[in-house]
Amino acid sequence: MGRRLVFALVFIVAGCSPGNGDESTTSRDLPTTSTSATPTTASTTFLSTTSTTIPAPATSTTVGLDDTALAYQEVAVVDFPVQMTARPGEGLSYLITKDGRVWIFDGSAVAVRPVLDISEQVHDEGERGLLSIALHPTDPRRFYLHYSDSEGDTTVSEFTLTSPGEADPDSERVLLQVEQPAGNHNGGMIQFTPEGSLLLGLGDGGGADDRFGNGQNPDTLLAGLVELDVEGDPAPTKHAMGLRNPWRFWIDNTSIYIADVGQDTFEEVNVTPLEPGLNFGWPIAEGIHCFDSPAGCDTTGQVIPVIEIRHGEADTCSITGGIVYRGPALPQLSGHYFYSDYCGGYLRSFRHADGAATALRDWTAQTGIAGRVTGFGIDGQGEMYVTTTDRLLEVVPAG
Repeated sequence: MGRRLVFALVFIVAGCSPGNGDESTTSRDLPTTSTSATPTTASTTFLSTTSTTIPAPATSTTVGLDDTALAYQEVAVVDFPVQMTARPGEGLSYLITKDGRVWIFDGSAVAVRPVLDISEQVHDEGERGLLSIALHPTDPRRFYLHYSDSEGDTTVSEFTLTSPGEADPDSERVLLQVEQPAGNHNGGMIQFTPEGSLLLGLGDGGGADDRFGNGQNPDTLLAGLVELDVEGDPAPTKHAMGLRNPWRFWIDNTSIYIADVGQDTFEEVNVTPLEPGLNFGWPIAEGIHCFDSPAGCDTTGQVIPVIEIRHGEADTCSITGGIVYRGPALPQLSGHYFYSDYCGGYLRSFRHADGAATALRDWTAQTGIAGRVTGFGIDGQGEMYVTTTDRLLEVVPAG
């Protein structure tokens, strides 16, 4: 009791913000049209954790939908958690830390011993590391990790649980490896589609200004969404293109919400049907603006973001998506998408309806600044969590 997870980690902005090689650009407005077999139970020891609700700033006022008020409840102190996930209806969640460890969270505490430790084979530096986790939708024994290998290249692997609290490190089955030409824009998220395919988000290869020419190149897996069949031939298929660095996306029924990190002017959120062949426009466009093209640009056939955030607003530098809330604690917010920013640390939401972002809300006056937000997550009941560089926070009703 009383111990904390303490790892020496270094993390640069999760999506590539000014200061890591990106250069200033000139932009021009675009038209604002929208487009629309269970493992046996193991005994697991948990850390003691805090359960303090962070007070809102003294000057805050109620800002919310139908008088809803939100707060953060700090539930664990952890160094560099980046995502949490759970199977629907289950009491245990899986939390990953960027250094290469998978942990169990039981709703009140994080386990003392990791479920899996692959830190020796993970290159944890800058935007590289253990970046995402996905649980198999029907087989509770299997889960998947996206990490940077010892060479810094993208690896997606399957692992097997021997119990809910322990995985076999020798069970690794590598599904995909992609060479990364630079240390940034490695993407991040993996998540299963309703049809059972595993979807991976990859950035454009790094640097600035689409240095490697991957944004509009259909012959590379970079700068897009990659689809994998975990049951049969895992040969990858490029599902979508034109993404700069989709650090986090979220699949909600038949829709996908993609928080794509911008260069040095605009961040964006795209919402589209979960269908192949889409083009999200990078580097032709950044947000709803032409990128580095004062004379204008042709965005025919491209997805136009539903939200953009200009750098300089609320300390915005690198967007962090985000989940569509479907939990029982706040039914009035069901269907609302929540997101933040690595530098800004705010909490914002909107509801996507008729091809547009509606019911836009900024909850930060209530919740306060979370810190450097690295990701979001859900527990088995669908309640929402936020990960920062040093804490796991639950979003709860205030009052």
